[in-house]
Amino acid sequence: MKDTLIKSPGVFKRLAAAVYDSLLLLAVLLVASLLFLLIFGDATLPPKRHYFQLYLLLCCATYFVGFWMGGGQTLAMRTWHFKLVSAQGELTMKQALIRFALAPVGIAFFFWAWFDSERCFLHDRLAKTRLVSC
Repeated sequence: MKDTLIKSPGVFKRLAAAVYDSLLLLAVLLVASLLFLLIFGDATLPPKRHYFQLYLLLCCATYFVGFWMGGGQTLAMRTWHFKLVSAQGELTMKQALIRFALAPVGIAFFFWAWFDSERCFLHDRLAKTRLVSC
């Protein structure tokens, strides 16, 4: 199948899925925060605050990269019927980590997707990934 025949989900559909994923991630982070605070106590002062922030970042990375590597879809992507694929075929851990790390920049420049020939966000372009409807 040619790349031009693969349908990419619309920008607004992707942003809606991002909002949905944000709500799901918020629930995960609330539970993760509770566990951290029950085990380590107050985390308002350094260095514990920095460990807490790193822990939450790792929880976010685990959520997204774990779902992407386990089928190419987060829960929101399953709901909205699209998935993450690699331009080269099999999605690699390196690509998933690059996409996660660059996602804040890509989302900040969301208008990029309106002008991209395949409707890819900037972080997808840089990670050599894309979202496809399924």
